[in-house]
Amino acid sequence: MPITEFCRRDVAVVEKNSPVFEAARKMRESHVGDVVVCTNDNGISKPIGILTDRDIVVGLIALEIPVDSVRVEDVMTPALVTANRNAGIYETIHLMETYGVRRLPVVDDDGGLVGIVSSGDLLELLGEEIVALSRLSARQKAKEQEIRL
Repeated sequence: MPITEFCRRDVAVVEKNSPVFEAARKMRESHVGDVVVCTNDNGISKPIGILTDRDIVVGLIALEIPVDSVRVEDVMTPALVTANRNAGIYETIHLMETYGVRRLPVVDDDGGLVGIVSSGDLLELLGEEIVALSRLSARQKAKEQEIRL
């Protein structure tokens, strides 16, 4: 199944020249730990970076840098790893593992932002599948008992 069936479509987005405090406010309002940094390319929102709450805390707050003078582009992760909308779950997990990232923007074939998927999203999905699989033995046993009675 393609990752677009599982990714979140409501992505918090900012521009690279936005103030960091504005990005933090957007994270708070959206109840998320990241914003995807995008540019507008002929009406297509294309991701160029990501800024996480950890980037702000470790890169600014811990160093006592005043956030009111910092732009998103100054602290965002610009080497963005993305998943194509047609990527499968395991391909997406492999990308996360290979690049050591917990969040992946999902893009279409033109590089336009489609959604975002996190390791937590995938853990929840796979956890549900494992629970369903664990019920298989009990169902098989019940079915055998019905047939043999």
